[in-house]
Amino acid sequence: MDMVKMGGFLAELRKERGLTQAELGERLGVSNKTISRWETGTYMPPVEMLSELSDIYGLTINELISGRRLNAEEYKKMAESNIKETLEASAFTLKDKQDFWKKRWYRKNIFTFILCGVMWLSLVLSMKFLDVDTVVISGTAGMVCAFYYIILNNRMMAYVEKHVFDEPDNLGERGK
Repeated sequence: MDMVKMGGFLAELRKERGLTQAELGERLGVSNKTISRWETGTYMPPVEMLSELSDIYGLTINELISGRRLNAEEYKKMAESNIKETLEASAFTLKDKQDFWKKRWYRKNIFTFILCGVMWLSLVLSMKFLDVDTVVISGTAGMVCAFYYIILNNRMMAYVEKHVFDEPDNLGERGK
């Protein structure tokens, strides 16, 4: 399998559809850098991404891996070797996709973190100025931190799950 040839073909197909690397990355839930790496042949798209690319471009996975459109005879010839090589070369994992969406959620919610921090600090200072016992302040501050962590972590995980495990029919809706 010629990954550079395949990458060039992927770039050609993307341009035929009038998509930028960022737009395609958004639809697939990966960064534009990941798309660039696939298109230069640096990395092989993972198996699950090949299926999505196949749907987007209206080609078979076998054609994507071969780096060209295939006729019926070529298709049969290339199928088995392409399947084996793809499974061996796929380096993009579910964890990579989850990490991408976690980072995106953190960037989108930075104001929430700042607001939670300000509210926590206000609570602690208010209690200190009211001469509340240090043990009570520590316990309350710890519980509030745990509460913030649980709520924000649950929101983040719901966001990641929604974007990582969306149905393929909803790919265009992922970035919204």
